[in-house]
Amino acid sequence: MFTVALTGGIASGKSAVERCFARRGIDICDADRVARDVVAPGTDGLQEVIQTFGHAVLGADGSLDRKAMRERVFADPDARHQLERIIHPRVRRALRQSVQDMRSAYGLLVIPLLVESGDYAWVDRVLVVDVPRALQISRLLSRDGITRDLAESMLDAQASREQRLAIADDVIDNSADLDALDKGVEILHRRYLELAG
Repeated sequence: MFTVALTGGIASGKSAVERCFARRGIDICDADRVARDVVAPGTDGLQEVIQTFGHAVLGADGSLDRKAMRERVFADPDARHQLERIIHPRVRRALRQSVQDMRSAYGLLVIPLLVESGDYAWVDRVLVVDVPRALQISRLLSRDGITRDLAESMLDAQASREQRLAIADDVIDNSADLDALDKGVEILHRRYLELAG
């Protein structure tokens, strides 16, 4: 299966790009969804999170309190690295398995932390969704209702724009409107069909 890894910083518009590919019949697996699954109640992933961080990271229903965990890991780089050591290997295994189940002309893996989590040499192509940092912050503030300080620290905790662009085989600009984005995806889709064929 020819596999494209889609990545980009937070609030860069990866979901919009993903929807454009989905409308073209491409099978997609999203690492963010997988990351939630690997720490769902009853999983060994959640058990390891509890052993590492204590029961204070759980909500009243016994699931991971994602908001509290996010605030904690963005305030404490050591905590973030501990959480990543638990989640990233499980996500990589699940994504690799998902490729085996895909049936479209090529597969798309949405991996927001591709640069940070590493070990994805097995993908055929890396597509980076690119937007200026100021636009990411603006989108985060309006979308998540968070403080500018938290938005800045969330961006600082991720790979830089330059680091993402350095690993890109393809780049799609998502600072314009959805029509422009869809046209860019169509060009990439045709290229990937040729490469997969």
